[in-house]
Amino acid sequence: MTKIKTCAKCILDSNDDPEITFDEKGVCTYCNIYDANILKYYYGNDSELKMFNRIIFEIKEKGKGKKYDAIIGLSGGVDSTYVAYLCYQYNLRILAVHIDNGWNSEISAINIKNILKKTKYDLYTYVINWAEFRDIQKSYFKANVIDIEAISDHAISSVLRKVAIKENIKFILSGTSITTEGRLPKPWVFMKLDSLNIKAIHKRYGSMKMKTYPIQGYLYRILKDKIYGIKSIDILNYVNYVKTEAKELIKKEFYWKDYGGKHYESVFTRFYQAYILPEKFNVDKRKSHYSTLICANQMTRAQALVLMQEPLYASELLKKQDKEYVLKKLGFSSDQFDEYLKQKQISHLKYPSIVKYLLFLSKIKRTIKFWKKM
Repeated sequence: MTKIKTCAKCILDSNDDPEITFDEKGVCTYCNIYDANILKYYYGNDSELKMFNRIIFEIKEKGKGKKYDAIIGLSGGVDSTYVAYLCYQYNLRILAVHIDNGWNSEISAINIKNILKKTKYDLYTYVINWAEFRDIQKSYFKANVIDIEAISDHAISSVLRKVAIKENIKFILSGTSITTEGRLPKPWVFMKLDSLNIKAIHKRYGSMKMKTYPIQGYLYRILKDKIYGIKSIDILNYVNYVKTEAKELIKKEFYWKDYGGKHYESVFTRFYQAYILPEKFNVDKRKSHYSTLICANQMTRAQALVLMQEPLYASELLKKQDKEYVLKKLGFSSDQFDEYLKQKQISHLKYPSIVKYLLFLSKIKRTIKFWKKM
């Protein structure tokens, strides 16, 4: 039996990713990737502030003569709320876009309302056809793949670009942050922009046609961004983003309400991360989230280990309520769901995927580089 090796710096181990490696100090791949990536943003010095100000200046310059400077996705979560706060502080004219996939929590709705009340941002809400979205979600359950949330993330990306093109907006500001999200272990996640994979899984297991779901091909997206000059910027990477401080600030500014875990502003995301992932896939995403915070010096390793001892659900009652609600909304019986939990995980790559083509192209590129050096 292979001995489990744990990172000397964070709390990830060889169980989380069989391909994980450790350097001579016992530090894992993911910590070293974080350290390499963080250097791009020059945290803690004047260069970071200059870059942020340069970005704001460019956004305002390209927004001249237009109704909006930039577009943001607004979920009511801490990251998107802090992005809204930054934009408000720098007087950016923002079009806020909310994607309603049928799983919003009451808290997220209250948070969004309070943000809009203060900022006076215009809001565009895109409501995904529930019957169709449920059918796609259920097909992912039947496929036994891990990244059920890929279809929500894909829809968000697609809608933001469609609205940006329609409104002639050149900048999409996202709440993704290297200091709080880092990089998930590869086995835990799949490529969110793989429209081929989404279509293939739904075609095999779905019961209705995909007509209105906002899907966008990977290459099509790249082409559209080039044609329309759209830039997607992870704006939180250019400020000193400390999540605990950000929460206190937005509570004060927007009367923001905390919803618990990361991305728990969605009922399904909460159930997926706190029940489905640990029960079926033996994955606790807190390990990755806390490990990133350790790398960012926002949490100690000892603190992370203590927090990992806490239950994923705040109460057994909430856990029971979520399970009943999700199963009823998706149309699963308890027996069907229990059977699903027992079934073996299937790789996304067992289904058609653009990743296979990208890997093939990458090999060709490396081969060409090799022969050029000869």
